[in-house]
Amino acid sequence: MITGKQRAYLRKLAHNLDVLFQIGKNGIEDTFLKQVGEALEKRELIKLSVLENSGLDAREASDTICKALKAEGVQAIGSKLVLFKQSKNKPTIELPKASK
Repeated sequence: MITGKQRAYLRKLAHNLDVLFQIGKNGIEDTFLKQVGEALEKRELIKLSVLENSGLDAREASDTICKALKAEGVQAIGSKLVLFKQSKNKPTIELPKASK
């Protein structure tokens, strides 16, 4: 679980990211989850968008993906969402230390 300070840091990093995936009419399927999982392992922080024809809003999509991939939902605003998952092999993003 990430803290508010860490979440704010990740939002700042994600601001200039381009959308990597779009969730469309097929919704969130196993192949989609596999691709997102691979992207998270490589990049750690990704941005996705939810198309109107998907039948999901950004928060629902974020919750579903995070639960399936054990990732952290950083932000869900409008049709965009940002996800974070620390890489197992080569972590590149160093989160600020959690305050006590």
